[in-house]
Amino acid sequence: MDIAERFLTDDGRLHTIPSKQAKRRHVLDHIAQSFEPGVRYAERDVDETLKTFHPDHAALRRYLVEEGFLARENNVYWRIGGTV
Repeated sequence: MDIAERFLTDDGRLHTIPSKQAKRRHVLDHIAQSFEPGVRYAERDVDETLKTFHPDHAALRRYLVEEGFLARENNVYWRIGGTV
């Protein structure tokens, strides 16, 4: 079982967002796989995807940007990091 799986329920939702950065980065990398590299997403589309993982989609979106998995400009997001 990898680190991200420890924070996921059987249906793939997060039961908690890890507080430790190293563990959170593993979880964010897992979540980033939901976004295709090179595709631009409206903020509402990013939020809809993130809601499938955790109710606090705004925190996940912020972490994804802060940790370099997604970039943002004018409420448009695109994937810039994570495992391919």
